[in-house]
Amino acid sequence: MKNVRKQVPSLLLIIVLVGFPQISESIFTPALPALSSALQVTAQTGQLTMSSYFIAFALGVLFWGSYSDRVGRRPAMLAGLIVYLAGNIGLLCAPNFAILILFRLVQSFGASVGSVVTQSIMRESFAGTTGAKVFAKVGAALALSPAMGPLLGGVTQTYFGYRNVFSVLIVMAVSLYLYTLRRLPETNIQLSNVTRQPAFKPIVMRLLTDPNVWVYGLLISGINGILFSFYAEAPFIFMEHFHLSSIQYGVLGVVVALSSILGSITINHLVAKINAIQITKWGLILAMLGAFLLVGASWIGNIYLFILCIFIVFFGLYITLPMALNLALVGYEDVIGVASGIFSFGYYICISFFTYLISAFHTGWIGILPLYILAITVVMLLSYELRFKNK
Repeated sequence: MKNVRKQVPSLLLIIVLVGFPQISESIFTPALPALSSALQVTAQTGQLTMSSYFIAFALGVLFWGSYSDRVGRRPAMLAGLIVYLAGNIGLLCAPNFAILILFRLVQSFGASVGSVVTQSIMRESFAGTTGAKVFAKVGAALALSPAMGPLLGGVTQTYFGYRNVFSVLIVMAVSLYLYTLRRLPETNIQLSNVTRQPAFKPIVMRLLTDPNVWVYGLLISGINGILFSFYAEAPFIFMEHFHLSSIQYGVLGVVVALSSILGSITINHLVAKINAIQITKWGLILAMLGAFLLVGASWIGNIYLFILCIFIVFFGLYITLPMALNLALVGYEDVIGVASGIFSFGYYICISFFTYLISAFHTGWIGILPLYILAITVVMLLSYELRFKNK
């Protein structure tokens, strides 16, 4: 068989491909109040645009991962971006809330290709020291992605109206497709080899009976559930209660981004001195303490104290999250592709559930989110302590 020379995509291309799903998820959080009003739905119903995103995203992770194994990373990525573009066009043209939710599902199904296929591309393209450096750079860039969405959405909502948030997403989808078409090489050089895929059912059973997988799955889904519940509830807290503008609210995303960056820096300093389980536990303790303070800040009603407590919560969570992601599938290296897809599917379903809960609990009182965060952090810490109490 003729040798195939492996081509490597640029770091910039990898960053934009892995980052656009997060931007797509959070970009119209500043527009949620205006969207709910324009489509004549309650705030609770409007927040379904957040929780529904992860349902189709979870299904997409399973589909695009398997599809890219069969047809290649490049064709799968281009196909996913076409689906993503179709979803954004549908969102722009949606005449009512039901149709908007339908195309939100289409959008998220397409966007999930950026998560699962890009990770495969990175593993195939970079290894060893180079791989570690690339993953670190991509991780640092991703810390800014959740902040970019609300900021971009806030500016668009303020000057052009909420509908044009979807216009921005269409422009982004077209740009991504053209950039990918021009610059993304095929990285799966084993396509021409007929390889036997690991059996699906035994891996599912192995995951379901592994207590470590359950605990780390709870941590990963709980932390992401808190993050996206924050993005669902925060517009109503900061824009309706504290009377911030859409742009001012968008700038608040920087608080989450800074907590993520500081969390990464902290891990780099601690990892050589403290074992990973202890780092994970201390991150949860810090997040829980921040949540207690956040409940108090909601009673006081001071916006600056509220923001400070949010920073503490996410600082703790972003110490825990990278450790949980790293430890979750230890021992599954022989079947990592299939195991990762199944595990991701499970925790994205849980994230959808957690994000739905905040919309179900929405009353307009700013204390709901702090109590919600406190409850989840307490459950996560107790579960982790019970599993690893002697380590």
